[in-house]
Amino acid sequence: MRIGAGISTALSAHDAVVEAAREAASALGERKRDLAFLFLSPAHRGRVAEAALSLREELSPRHVAGCVAQGVLGRRREVETGPGVAVWVASLPGASVQVSHLGGAGELPDLEGAALCVLLVDPFSFPVSAVLDEVNERYPGLPLVGGIAAGAGRPGTQALIVGEDLYEGGAVAVILSGVDVATVVSQGCAPFGREAVITRAEENIVYELALQPAFERLRDEIAKLPPEKRRLAAAGVLAGLVIDENKAEYGRGDFLMRGIIGADEASGALAVGERVRVGQTLRFHYRDAASADEDLRQALRREVEEGSAAGALVFTCNGRGTHMFGEPDHDARVVAETLGCDALAGFFCGGEIGPVGDRVFLHGFTATLAVFRGQVLH
Repeated sequence: MRIGAGISTALSAHDAVVEAAREAASALGERKRDLAFLFLSPAHRGRVAEAALSLREELSPRHVAGCVAQGVLGRRREVETGPGVAVWVASLPGASVQVSHLGGAGELPDLEGAALCVLLVDPFSFPVSAVLDEVNERYPGLPLVGGIAAGAGRPGTQALIVGEDLYEGGAVAVILSGVDVATVVSQGCAPFGREAVITRAEENIVYELALQPAFERLRDEIAKLPPEKRRLAAAGVLAGLVIDENKAEYGRGDFLMRGIIGADEASGALAVGERVRVGQTLRFHYRDAASADEDLRQALRREVEEGSAAGALVFTCNGRGTHMFGEPDHDARVVAETLGCDALAGFFCGGEIGPVGDRVFLHGFTATLAVFRGQVLH
C-alpha cells in the first residue's frame, strides 16, 4: 500500500488541482492509482467539473470521489477560508474499491464484509441520521467514517464527485475491502462531576439524575469547579451518554457526546440532543483546546502501537481549527506528527461520522479518521 497527499491554495482550480495532485503522486512513483479523493473549498464550486477533469488527467485513477466543503486539509496544513484544494491518492494492491452515488432516498449499497466505508454527505438532500440507524441495524460494527460536506452552507451549493459524474445532492459512498484500516474518533472533551444514572426521562428530556432534578445536579457540579474550569463549562456543557453499560469503568471513548440544548429550572429538566432512557449513565463534559489536543494524540497513539501508518483520511469539525485552538493547522499537524506520516487529506465538516463502540454516530466538534496501516511515507 502506498498513499500520497497534496494541498494547494492557488487561485485557479485547474492550477490548484495540478499542484496538489503532483504533490500527492510523488509518493506513489509509477504505481497504479487505485483511488483518489478530491476536496475543494467553496471558492472552487463553479469549477468542479474542470477540477475533476484535471485530476483525472494528472493521476489517471481507477476510482475518484470528492466534494465541496467549507474548508480542506492536506498533509500538515489546513485551509479554513479562501481557495483550497486537497488531493489524496492511494495504490491499494489486492483491494476492492467501489465508489457510488446515494440518492435522496438514502438507499444503501451492500456493505457486508467491508473493511471501510467512507461517506461524504450533502446535509440538505440526504437523510444521514436515518441511514446511520439502518447501518447500525444491518451492519453492526461496520468501520464507517466521513462527514457532512456543507458546501457554501446552503442548499444547491454542493457538488459531489463520483468518477466522471457530478451530483448536486445525495451522498458519496466509498467502500473498501482487502485493506488494513482503523477508524478513530476524537471527541475532545473533559469530564467533570460524578457519573449519574438517569432515573426519570422521556424522549430527549432528562428530568432526574440519581433521583435529583437534572438541572439542580448540573448547577451543583458546575459550582464545584475551580473558576477557570467554570468558565469553560459556561461556554457550553455536553451530556456524555455511556454507550456500553456493561463496562466496569468508563473512560475516553466510552461516552457519546451530545449538547444540552435546553434547560428548565422550574421542572428541573434538561433537554439533550439525543434520545435517552432510564438506567443510562450520564456524565457532564466541557470542551477546551487542551482536552481536544490530548484526546486526539491519545487516540492516534493507540493506532501507532498497532503498526505503522501509510496515510489517513481526516474529517474535522468546522468548530475546531482556529476557532478552538487559536492557531492554524492543529489537527493536520497533530495527526501527521503522531502517525509519523503526512499522507493525509480531508475537510472541515458540519458534522462528523464515526463509530463509538459497535455503532456509528453523527458527531459534532470531533475529528474522525480512517488510518491506513502499511508502509510509512515521509
